[in-house]
Amino acid sequence: MKDADSDSIEDRRTFLQKALPAPVALLSLLQGQDRKAESKEESEPAYNPAEHYYGMGIDPGLCIGCGRCAEACKAENDVPREPFYFRTWIERYVVQTSGETVVTSPDGGIAGFSPVAEADVLRTFFVPKLCNHCANAPCVQVCPVGATFITPDGVVLVDKDYCIGCRYCIQACPYGARFLHPVTLTAEKCTFCYHRLVKGLVPACVEVCPTQARIFGDLRQRRSPLHRFMRFNKIQVLKPHLNAEPKVFYANLDGEVK
Repeated sequence: MKDADSDSIEDRRTFLQKALPAPVALLSLLQGQDRKAESKEESEPAYNPAEHYYGMGIDPGLCIGCGRCAEACKAENDVPREPFYFRTWIERYVVQTSGETVVTSPDGGIAGFSPVAEADVLRTFFVPKLCNHCANAPCVQVCPVGATFITPDGVVLVDKDYCIGCRYCIQACPYGARFLHPVTLTAEKCTFCYHRLVKGLVPACVEVCPTQARIFGDLRQRRSPLHRFMRFNKIQVLKPHLNAEPKVFYANLDGEVK
């Protein structure tokens, strides 16, 4: 005759036999998912900077001055919200009948633009601006500690761990595209959203542009949108006389733009 303790032991043994298959099956499922993830990672090659060479195209004729690009840039890259801190911005050019050209950029274009008196204006247009990621970048040449450098895929970056905040690069940039971060006290600028590029994404400013005034791509790939943009438009760069070899290309740029 079985005593109470024997019955209790049998009950626990039966419970465990019924309960064990569930966690075992779960463990097997999780292991299978891990193997699938590892297999997927192995099948997707790692990002290789040497296989790319990036640039950006801008069509001022398509830009409507909405400022979404500047706003998206600030949000994506945690750019300080205070005025005068921008990685990209929009300028409005107002060519007046007097021959004078007035250039404004309220809050980088995020705040919008005030109306102009049509009677006194010959033409108006918007021009997005940013770091030009020059192949012969003056900012790289003057950096005393090598904090500013060019990646194999043609992007000019700043290593904040090396930057000493001397401002030499800010002064050397012919496009006014750099600033000193008010908190880190290191140089900051557009990076083409490099953290997105390595994931196969385009810069945030390109993604949000409602008129596709910004075109991003690989200069070495003929199927790239940027390559097509450059084939079918009259292309100019800003301040070509400086021989900085900028990689931001403008289509049909107005002669008033400096």
